Amino acid sequence: MSRCLKNTWRSWIVNRPIAADVWRYPYLWYGQHGDGETEGRKTRPVAFVAVLPGKAGGTNLFILAITSTQPGRDRIAASIPEIERRRAGLDPIPLWIIVDEYNHDILETSAYFEPGARIGAFSPSFHKKIMSAFIAAVRTGRSKAIPRAD
Repeated sequence: MSRCLKNTWRSWIVNRPIAADVWRYPYLWYGQHGDGETEGRKTRPVAFVAVLPGKAGGTNLFILAITSTQPGRDRIAASIPEIERRRAGLDPIPLWIIVDEYNHDILETSAYFEPGARIGAFSPSFHKKIMSAFIAAVRTGRSKAIPRAD
């Protein structure tokens, strides 16, 4: 699957995320959402755990936050190994992917997605680990969705 779609008439490229990609995105935390906030406070690295076609059209983006703050024991998170941090173009500091909450956005109508903000990508094996943890959290009702689509 191609990461880019090329419009030959105008000769421009629009990047589209795929699962395992890491991008910059203004992630909105569940606590901030619960307090009535609608905008992420800062742009941060995020992982696209799934990118799926929607039933009504559009592309569903399931986005997990990457943080340098070690998560508490009450959170479901995965530490990002050094090799995966390098592979994804992330800082060489301890980082975690939070899997017990996620932003859900629609690519084509997103007010937050920036096409040129791709940083890198995780390996298929590491993405599979994150996807498994995410699916388990969703199935057990321990993952909270934050809708970003208007």
